[in-house]
Amino acid sequence: MTSPSPSVTASADLEAALRESVAGAVPSALADLGDLVRIPGIAWPAFDQEQLVRSADAVAALATDTGVFDSVRVLRAAIPGTDELGQPAVLATRAARNGRPTILLYAHHDVQPPGDDALWETPPFEPTVRDGRLYGRGAADDKAGIMTHIAALRAVAETLGDDLDLGIALFVEGEEEYGSRSFAQFLRDNEDALRADAIVVADSGNWDSETPGLTVSLRGAARFTMTVRTLDHSSHSGMFGGAVPDAMMATVRLLDTLWDENGSVAVEGLRVRDAETPEYGENTLRAETGLLPGVSPIGEGTILGRIWNKPSVTIIGIDATSVEEASNTLAAQTRVVLSCRVAPGQSATEAYEALTAHLRAHAPFGAQLEFSDEDLGNPFLVDTAGWAVGLARAAMADGYGKDPVDVGIGGSIPFIADLVETFPAAQILVTGVEDPHSRAHSPNESLHLDTFRHSIATEALLLARMNEIQQ
Repeated sequence: MTSPSPSVTASADLEAALRESVAGAVPSALADLGDLVRIPGIAWPAFDQEQLVRSADAVAALATDTGVFDSVRVLRAAIPGTDELGQPAVLATRAARNGRPTILLYAHHDVQPPGDDALWETPPFEPTVRDGRLYGRGAADDKAGIMTHIAALRAVAETLGDDLDLGIALFVEGEEEYGSRSFAQFLRDNEDALRADAIVVADSGNWDSETPGLTVSLRGAARFTMTVRTLDHSSHSGMFGGAVPDAMMATVRLLDTLWDENGSVAVEGLRVRDAETPEYGENTLRAETGLLPGVSPIGEGTILGRIWNKPSVTIIGIDATSVEEASNTLAAQTRVVLSCRVAPGQSATEAYEALTAHLRAHAPFGAQLEFSDEDLGNPFLVDTAGWAVGLARAAMADGYGKDPVDVGIGGSIPFIADLVETFPAAQILVTGVEDPHSRAHSPNESLHLDTFRHSIATEALLLARMNEIQQ
């Protein structure tokens, strides 16, 4: 297609009418978001899977009610290598008309488990507004992404009416928090319906609650389970402690080799990306993370460089005897789940191989190691030279009233690599409604209401301006 100027706009009257429509759409969008938050759709097998069906059906109804789409379906795809189907996803499509481009809008309707309910100030699945924020699991990640798409589509449809010629596909996944296991197959099954000139992935964050961010880099992820064995059965710690290395002792010694004295990852073969980062001080880090007084940050270099451009390794699970059930026993084996964030520029496979090689080389006392349940996702770097990036930046500046910041994200969205592989010509825009205080994946997750309003305005402007492009 032709490469439009980033300054493409609709008429001043149309954009004024669009902003008015967005303002009128926010209350209903918040009400619908609250209804979605009340559905505890969690893809983990231990949770009620019928809730994901409810959630998908609710999203499909919202998409249908926009009146925009030619087709709205709830679909599942096979999980490769298994006899299982993935979780229900919503696919809504309308064909481009009169030579206009097509845009694909992505979000996900599944959420993280709530964790300990006692840590929530209000019930996790009861949406609650206080101090300018909407609290609830999924309020930010990523049901607000869904409602940003729906509200923007409502405003554009109301404003443009029959003049809406833009091709639009809406893809709302149901298992992003559980590894997007059927994602690649879903793309293959529905490749023609999903093909687009630009793809908006509404699952990231902003610089702060007032300043938009366009995500231009994402770390990858390498997650796996490690089993450490030192005995063929457990033994009495009083009888043999001091002579026999138990699995927990070996595991602790082994894990400590992953970091140096500053807390930086000390694994040969894990790479670092060399890139500048904006100013971001320790006080901001403390305010955004809740770092306790007296506890110092870890790592070296700029703070954002550590988060965006360097690897990290986190112990996210460990099988150990609980304090309540503690006994004088030498453990025969210990299982640990490790999550490595991989710097842009290195493949997740290479990072996984470096980690496992390091662990094998440093296993103390000849402990036996076994690795399983690998889950790998590659990093991502956005090509910022594309025309769609220019349009998105301009829409953000107008929608928020502030120029956007190009941001990196320490977290990962591994399925973007699948999008790139399937649709290499599409330009990918990674946006979102989260801010540094959203606490996604944590208790008291929340959405800043002004950020939500601005994100809807931004997407509505982007859609209206893309509707002006003639291919």
